Amino acid sequence: MELDELKASWSTLDNRLSDSEVVSLRAVREMITRKTRSAFDGVCRHNYFNLVVCIVLIIGIFPYVYMNTPIRMFSFVVVEAAMVIGLIPQIMKLSLLLRFNLEGKCCNELMGLVLRYKKICHQEVIWGIGEVAFAMIVFYISELAFNDQVNYQLGMKMLLPLGLSVLTFGLGYILALWVRRHHTHQLLEIEQGLEELKEFENQ
Repeated sequence: MELDELKASWSTLDNRLSDSEVVSLRAVREMITRKTRSAFDGVCRHNYFNLVVCIVLIIGIFPYVYMNTPIRMFSFVVVEAAMVIGLIPQIMKLSLLLRFNLEGKCCNELMGLVLRYKKICHQEVIWGIGEVAFAMIVFYISELAFNDQVNYQLGMKMLLPLGLSVLTFGLGYILALWVRRHHTHQLLEIEQGLEELKEFENQ
């Protein structure tokens, strides 16, 4: 009788320990999922913000500058075309992010999406720097050499806008580096979270 009671007690204790372990594992998985989701939401906000800024520049700010300054049509088209082309990687990245589903896809598939996203980011930096440099060089050649409506002369009137342009691009570059560092950290958190969640899939 005592042996049967002892076996029953051990069985009850073992069940409680098993239930406790399951609850603990579930809590850990939910915590990792929330952290990964938070990092993913940050990446999404970063991309949506960039897209909105680019669209505002394309359809609002630069057309306003063109209509209120003696900029040549050719110069305007070059800069507008460069900004529109810059939207292509933005749209490609957002299309990948829309397919990111922590609940509906396995970790291997999600990690593949992250790798493709990082590849686009890398290509965007290389092509973006070249595109911006080319557009600005063509813009200034067009304005300084062929704009007859403005009498450009070497002096403060000419050096001031050029200096402000360089300063603006310098500040933009510094800001972009800071944002990119934060963005890279968020991607690293997503990758780490997926690696940890993959272990739960294998159990």
